[in-house]
Parts: sequence; C-alpha cells; structure tokens
Amino acid sequence: MSRRVACVLALILPVAIPARAQQTPHTPLGDYLEVEGSKIYYEECGAGPEAVLLIHDGIAHSAVWDDVWPAFCKKFRTVRYDRRGYGRSGPADTFYTETDDTLALLRHLKIRRVFVVGSSHGGGLSINFALAHPEMVEELVLVGAVVDGYGYSDHFLARGIENSKPMQKNDTAGLISNWVNDRYVFAPGHDAAKKKLRDILTAYPQDLTHEDYARPTPPAVSRLHEIRVPTLILTGDADIPDVHAHAGVIESGIPHSRRVVVRDTGHLMYMEKPEEFSRMVIQFLEQNRD
Repeated sequence: MSRRVACVLALILPVAIPARAQQTPHTPLGDYLEVEGSKIYYEECGAGPEAVLLIHDGIAHSAVWDDVWPAFCKKFRTVRYDRRGYGRSGPADTFYTETDDTLALLRHLKIRRVFVVGSSHGGGLSINFALAHPEMVEELVLVGAVVDGYGYSDHFLARGIENSKPMQKNDTAGLISNWVNDRYVFAPGHDAAKKKLRDILTAYPQDLTHEDYARPTPPAVSRLHEIRVPTLILTGDADIPDVHAHAGVIESGIPHSRRVVVRDTGHLMYMEKPEEFSRMVIQFLEQNRD
C-alpha cells in the first residue's frame, strides 16, 4: 500500500536538541531509539509521577503538539514521538508493527503505566495498543480517532485521493497546500494554526510523502468492549462526517466512554484551541485516574 493511500485511511523547522545539563522542567529531551529496521525520535519533559504519551495524527509529526506541550509537562511526565517516516524518525525500510514501536519506546523509558492521548490514526493506534497491552494503559483520550475495521465512505476516500493528486507531478508544495487548506483539518478562521501546519510540513515534507511498511492490523471495532479504562472521545464539529461516525462507534463499543464534540474546531483541534484542549484533557485525566 502506498504512503498516499495510507495517509487517506489515517484521516482521517528542525529544532536543536537541548543538552541534558540545561534541562528545565518543561524543556523536552530529544533522543533516538533504535528499533528493528529503523530508529524513532522521541522527546520527554516534566517530572510528575504519572506519564502521558502523545501519539500524533497521519498528516504531520509530533510537532503538532507544540502548543499543548507546556501544559502537559507541568502536570505529568510527558512523552511524544515521531512514528516511522515522520519528522526526525527514520523511514520504514522493512515491515513493522506500530504497536511494537510504541511498546519498545515505553519499555526503553521504563514506563509501566501511561495515559495515552492519540489523534486520528494515532487514535486508532492508541486503541490497538490498549487492546494489545491493557495492563499498561491507565486512561485513553482519542482525538478525531478512527478504529480499524469500521471502514470509510466514498466521500472520505475521494477527498484523500483529490488532496494527493499533486504528487502525480511531484508537486510537494501543492500537496502541502491541499492538506493545510482542507476544509476538515481546520475550522474556518484558524489561520495561525494553518500557518503552523504549513511550516511543519514545509520543513518535513516526508510527513506526507514517505512510503510505509506498517503491517495491517486485525479489526479492532469488534473488540472495543474489551477496553475497560476511562476513555474520552473528542471530535471537532467541523471534522469530516466519517470521523464523527467512527467516534460514535467507539463510544458505543467502549464501556463508560464519553464523547465530546468541540465547537469551532476541525481535525487538529489541539492546534486550533490549545488552551481549551489542554484544560479538557488534563481535567479528564486527573479526575478519572485510579
């Protein structure tokens, strides 16, 4: 499967790494972890007793969390990483399993229990990880998430194919422009968020162009009832109808989950309304912890 098709199904400026000696509580520590056939870049900050893992969407790498990063770092030990082929992580040159990469990172960091916050494809990955390693997941926050096995409408698939057409002419700038200006990624009026996403993708165009070798995952939709941890499902009111449909299925499947539709936001709400997003998610994590 090409990366372009994978990106469709997922929707769903380089920074110097600070020296460890100069770390402050909210300064990220950047490093690499060797994984089978590649390496993944990750950052961590904060020193709280509880850990949060942020898993990015299918459009861009973990820099999308920049505006909410400080708020999480004040409360938790916070980790984010670039999935293979994204950002500063190496490309996938062989077949791999996404949940195995997540597990390898958490084991490397000696994190036994974690709050998982996943966006879009990262939300689907979060669901798969919770099913594969339930003993490690304390709570789930799923943002514009999709669930494997539920499927997508013709409108959803056609929209992704149309956005990706510039790649037929190797027009990376056109590809970036299509996704940045996509009507479902951001609600109208969030020009600052659009600019940030454009800057991220211009600096790291491989986010949209890399080939991927992630192994297909078994359908998770029929196993949602196995997830027994507190789960918050967030959907932007301007997001594509498919994402709202997936959110409804996830809410119906996960016992005692709660769905919230956030007004005046699209697919990447944490870039549009970072303060509101941080407040909602942190409040949920703190109120529902064991």
